Amino acid sequence: MSLESKMDLKDYIVDVPDWPVKDVTFKDITPLLKNANALNHSTLLMRGLVKNQTAISYIVGCEARGFIFGAYLAKRMGLGFVPVRKKGKLPPPVISKAYQLEYGFDTLEIKPGDGERVIIVDDVYATGGTAKATRELCEEAGYDVVDEVYLINLSFLNKDKVKSVITY
Repeated sequence: MSLESKMDLKDYIVDVPDWPVKDVTFKDITPLLKNANALNHSTLLMRGLVKNQTAISYIVGCEARGFIFGAYLAKRMGLGFVPVRKKGKLPPPVISKAYQLEYGFDTLEIKPGDGERVIIVDDVYATGGTAKATRELCEEAGYDVVDEVYLINLSFLNKDKVKSVITY
């Protein structure tokens, strides 16, 4: 799903060829982050994608750019924020999940939950590996994942139904 707007947020995203590896074109969102209007507009559109906003306790943001959008969205919605971090970045107790990503393997960690309803937020949905690992990690940690929202969906890399503001 994608929302159209009068402000074309794609104007604030720059393609960086052959980064981080050869034959990959990275979508650099730094210009969007540097523009207050584009950043504000993107999180407003992300909030509009959330259909069930009742009884949500937290926004869960994925390291690192998901922290930016997640914290901004949490503030906008009057919610708390829970970070999903790379291994070794959170003090115990934590729940860990190893997973495969586009260019290798990694481990994510989160603080334990107690049935709280959460929305997962990140900047880019590519092949879905990080999203799936984050969703599974949240569930294993005791959170109830009720929605997921992304700034960008790289639909040429997946066939998933993804709630995103921008689709390539």
